[in-house]
Amino acid sequence: MTASESPEELAARAGAKIAAATNTAELETLRVAVLGKNGEITQRLRAVRDAPPEERRELGLKLNRAKNEIENALNARRDTLALRESRAALVSEKLDATLPAEELVLGHIHPVHRVIEEIVSLCSALGFTVAEGPDIEDGFHAFSALNIPPWHPARQDMDTFYLKPDDNNGAGADEEHTPCLLRPHTSSAQIRTMLSSPPPLRIVAPGRTFRSDSDATHAPMFHQLEALVVEKDVHMGHLRGTIETFLRGFFQNDSLPIRFRPSHFPFTEPSAEVDVGYHIKDDTVHIGSDGDGDGDSKWMEILGCGMVHPNVLKNCGVSPDKWQGFAWGIGIERLAILKYGAPDLRAFMRGDLDWLRRYGFRPWAKPAAAWGE
Repeated sequence: MTASESPEELAARAGAKIAAATNTAELETLRVAVLGKNGEITQRLRAVRDAPPEERRELGLKLNRAKNEIENALNARRDTLALRESRAALVSEKLDATLPAEELVLGHIHPVHRVIEEIVSLCSALGFTVAEGPDIEDGFHAFSALNIPPWHPARQDMDTFYLKPDDNNGAGADEEHTPCLLRPHTSSAQIRTMLSSPPPLRIVAPGRTFRSDSDATHAPMFHQLEALVVEKDVHMGHLRGTIETFLRGFFQNDSLPIRFRPSHFPFTEPSAEVDVGYHIKDDTVHIGSDGDGDGDSKWMEILGCGMVHPNVLKNCGVSPDKWQGFAWGIGIERLAILKYGAPDLRAFMRGDLDWLRRYGFRPWAKPAAAWGE
């Protein structure tokens, strides 16, 4: 800026620089140089008061006119450059819609949860409802009510996780009803249901269970589901029909070989072990009979069952002269391994995302054991 430069010349020079600006950052630098706190126009306007009185009005009008012209030029150029930069950003930062969907990070449902969904879906069609119970139990609900005497091996600490005495907040005189152990089975949920709800009953009780055992086929924490029916005039025929319907529906095999073997459980009488047929082909276990005769047909124990012992009914305030019942229990991880091929029980608890992506299920996938499929 020179003292002899007129406001019109200043506006023309600034306009030329504004027109030559190539980006909004450069344009902002020009704005500050001309219109900023110490810019050329600002300094010239401050100097108006030092001009002769007869020139002040005319000089002020010219400088304000020049200021308005420069502001208009700046705004117009800013709009042009901003639009150009926005279009360039859209080109360089666009989303590649051709990427495969598998590249997206999606959550998976754990096989244990999916198997529980499948069992509940099947049993709901048979009139069962879901019952739950606490993970921390007392001796009555976990053992005594189930006709398991104090000397039974299952009640020893070699098989059951007992809490420390301090964890009971000073157990009272009624040790039998003081929470003191991690439940070894979900049968305690059956006891709680019979104590709180009058028969008839049809329930399934899924949940976590805990036992002092750990190797490739056992874990200290695993999932179990037990079913209970208490009605009038039920018998072993109803038990067998229910289990066969359930297993053939779960494995989606209407001709699945199933056999019952006599066994013993303190809480059922009579009791039975249930086996399913399987064969090995190409070093892989396949549930069901060998249709083409190339495999080695075998039997595999799958669950335990029986008619509810009269003592269990009495312990829950149910008259065995009026009501009968049957029950069965099965391991969830075991079913998941047999149906979906997960090779190692210990992997179910490791939280390995690669394992979950391989053996897990998409959230929107329908349970595979739904009726009619």
